[in-house]
Amino acid sequence: MADIRIEKLASILVDHSTRIQPGDRVAIEATTAAAPLVSALYARILERGGQPHLLLDLPEQDEIFFEHANDQQLEFIPTFRKLAYDQFESRIRIGSLTNTRSLSSVDPAKQKKRQAALSPILEAQFRRGAEKSFKWVTTLYPTEGYAMEAEMSLRSFEDFVFQACHTQEADPVAYWKSTEEKQRKMVEKLAGHNQVVVRGPNVDLSLSIQGRKFNNSCGIHNMPDGEIFTGPVEDSVNGWVRFTYPAITSGVMVEGVELTFSDGKVARATASKNQAFLLEMIGSDAGSCYVGEFAIGTNYDIDRFSHNILFDEKLGGTFHMALGAGYPETGSKNKSIIHWDMICGLEDSEILVDGEVVYRDKKFLV
Repeated sequence: MADIRIEKLASILVDHSTRIQPGDRVAIEATTAAAPLVSALYARILERGGQPHLLLDLPEQDEIFFEHANDQQLEFIPTFRKLAYDQFESRIRIGSLTNTRSLSSVDPAKQKKRQAALSPILEAQFRRGAEKSFKWVTTLYPTEGYAMEAEMSLRSFEDFVFQACHTQEADPVAYWKSTEEKQRKMVEKLAGHNQVVVRGPNVDLSLSIQGRKFNNSCGIHNMPDGEIFTGPVEDSVNGWVRFTYPAITSGVMVEGVELTFSDGKVARATASKNQAFLLEMIGSDAGSCYVGEFAIGTNYDIDRFSHNILFDEKLGGTFHMALGAGYPETGSKNKSIIHWDMICGLEDSEILVDGEVVYRDKKFLV
């Protein structure tokens, strides 16, 4: 029997996140492990008059690629993905890996070279998304690999994913619209200010948001969702932060990351595990050592760390920063081939905006 939660997730993605209209060309990116959700999306997009295009990978495709690809192939820009990101009206990406650690032993230099090749695609996503000409959303399909990473059974992880997306609601689209209303008050509390200070046992940072916009992230680009985010003034970040959760990218887990900033730039970076990879990524290009995003997680229904950034960055009671590319719609000018989110808990911490405490002990004071 079909899982009604998959049908409801497809409805959220098509009717809320990407708001598919007749004639919209939609790229569906996934591995074949996500076939049930891909099928539900394909049908829903057709019902809305859209034109679905499948860009499907094998679950082990990246592992095969890095094992066999030469430099020319590493530097090749995928033809169909580039066309879709440049021309289509929409993209729905479904994280659906069956082995989340498959790239752990890949040479970081190879991964950096591949990220450089894919950077025009990332740039098009950010730029056209900011221009409102490209409706993109990223979600996840529960697989055994993600469940193992989260230290949960597959059935428990399925419940975790669908609960976080609120597919149990009679009208999940209406739920996410109500989330937008709740978070608007938080955004209004921060709008038009200058200096943000975050301080607590794991952080002592200051940064400027002058002239920058906080975005209300409520299920449009991510599902599940629940955060507000901006792009800090590039040379304004000063201080230090010890990220309390592992930083994961490209299948590599970096633990115990501690960064010190001076005039916006990472001045010192250490990690208790995979420090060499951390330093390699920070040195990717001119923008990779600057902060492209500062965000506060607001989803208290995500009640545990799952080792998956799509969920973990939304954890209520945390903030995260992304090294590298910023979102142009926030006013960020930082460009990079990377966008790497790192998360810090806000226990016994506070956030001040122009001297006023607006957040204390994992809650907004609004």
